[in-house]
Amino acid sequence: MGSNQEARHNQMRVKRMISGAHAIIYSRKPEADRAYLRDILRLPHVDAGDGWLIFGLPPAELAIHPASKNNLHELYLMCTDVKAFAAAMKKEGIRCSPIQTLSWGKRTQVRLPGGGKLGIYQPLHAQPPGPRTRPRDGRE
Repeated sequence: MGSNQEARHNQMRVKRMISGAHAIIYSRKPEADRAYLRDILRLPHVDAGDGWLIFGLPPAELAIHPASKNNLHELYLMCTDVKAFAAAMKKEGIRCSPIQTLSWGKRTQVRLPGGGKLGIYQPLHAQPPGPRTRPRDGRE
């Protein structure tokens, strides 16, 4: 295999090494927060047993930001129109923080029933292409 072919093969193998991401929101009221994600945001979900819901998410992206210490992580759900999202939440009786327009996107937060905050943003930056979804059994 030539060096260009080998590099391309290795790049494709690395791309397939990661099949998704699993994010965790810790909560003092997990049942209420699960109900919010299920009933208000209408995220698809499965019951992994005993009412433990695992939610499906749309394609994601990951960024690395500079920080003075490690192990700091944030979760933002992305939307195509943050103003429309805030209006929909208002109709549900859920307040959003004021929308901020930043160089990278328009951002708001909702307070979950458990007390935590969940960031929502409308990207204004270039977005990477997402990987093609593959069947669970790994077949192409």
